[in-house]
Amino acid sequence: MSDTILLIDDDQSLRRVTEYNLTAKGFNVVTAASGAQGLERFETRAPDLVVTDVKLGDMNGLDILAKIKKDAPDIPVIIMTAFGSIEMAVQAMHKGAFNFITKPFDRDTLILSCKKALELKRLRSKTKLLASEINRLTGTKGIVSASSVMKELLETASRAANSEATVLITGESGTGKEVLARLIHQNSPRSNGPMVAVNCAAIPVGLLESELFGHVKGSFTGAIKDRKGHFQTASGGTLFLDEIGELATDIQVKLLRAIQEKEVQPVGSERVKTLDIRIVAATNLDLQKRITQGEFREDLYYRLSVIPLFIPPLRERIEDIPALVKHFLKKFDAPRDVFFSPKALEVLKAYQWPGNIREMQNIVERCIILRKKTVIEPEDLQLLVHEPSAATFTPVIPDKGIALEDIEKSYIIKALEKAGQNRSEAARLLKIPRHVLLYRLGKYKI
Repeated sequence: MSDTILLIDDDQSLRRVTEYNLTAKGFNVVTAASGAQGLERFETRAPDLVVTDVKLGDMNGLDILAKIKKDAPDIPVIIMTAFGSIEMAVQAMHKGAFNFITKPFDRDTLILSCKKALELKRLRSKTKLLASEINRLTGTKGIVSASSVMKELLETASRAANSEATVLITGESGTGKEVLARLIHQNSPRSNGPMVAVNCAAIPVGLLESELFGHVKGSFTGAIKDRKGHFQTASGGTLFLDEIGELATDIQVKLLRAIQEKEVQPVGSERVKTLDIRIVAATNLDLQKRITQGEFREDLYYRLSVIPLFIPPLRERIEDIPALVKHFLKKFDAPRDVFFSPKALEVLKAYQWPGNIREMQNIVERCIILRKKTVIEPEDLQLLVHEPSAATFTPVIPDKGIALEDIEKSYIIKALEKAGQNRSEAARLLKIPRHVLLYRLGKYKI
């Protein structure tokens, strides 16, 4: 559908010419011959852009501008006048006008100004939609907390957001590391720029350098055109490197140089690209231990952890559980009379939460769906928060027998599904070293 422009001008001949020129360029034009008529049509027709003269028979165009900006601040307004002055232009821009055009003007000047105003409106709408989607995906605009340790963490993160220093967020899977990273970005001077999130563990090792730093056409088989890497895509904003502990040591060297020198060299290129980004990294691994084992560079660790932030697991901040339950009830649109009884909350507080916030979100959602009554009691949680142990686990072997490899393969697949395809987390669930899991993945072609 074409954009709708409301044109307010009491000069009938000029109004008709302007309407014709705008219509010829594909715009849907609604006209008004007075300020009062213009405001009435603004209310009833909901235009995407307003073009108004200053000198109208019944009111001043700047007053119309003020009224529109008060009721609909996202709608751009272009001011036209035959009595232009620098003072009037400054006044119009100060009140929120997108542009100030002096009569007589040529057709192309107005058309170009309209196109730019509508493009700005579309960009602002996309930004709002993106922010809304981020809030939906993360479950909250911020991190829900009542505990003193989390409040202290958020205060530190708030101070860190105003700097350009690299931040390293650590904590178990499901504690909300990416949510915290987005909060830092959204409260930083770079909030108008992009936040590019990269899961370092999800990218094949052979493609990681190209994904991060980009490549030029012909640099390797399949490189059919130049491609920007995530470092360049994040220009002007924040690059979030999740699962940073999974990086191979050879990539760690290049990452260290990129952070130190603020530049990258795309694969196959002899030129370097200057960077304008802020780095926030996260991991659920013990990087100090990996440094001791020779699997992570100590110099890269100190470069990343200028500001270290540790998110404690949910089991260590049980004061947050009632607030989180209330938040997720609201998020999943539970009826207002649905709530967890005090005894049910005590059960949740006693649970160890191996999956942290992510697991709690799933449990609350399931309780809402499977509830038999409005009050959720401890018996409603028994199957949801039960932790099977090796002592209570009893395998069932069919009479015809079953291949041990089939059992092992099925559990590996289930562990990967539970871990969201995170291999390190799947290895933890299976209580085996990560390299053993990688071997099994290759053996069973998973």
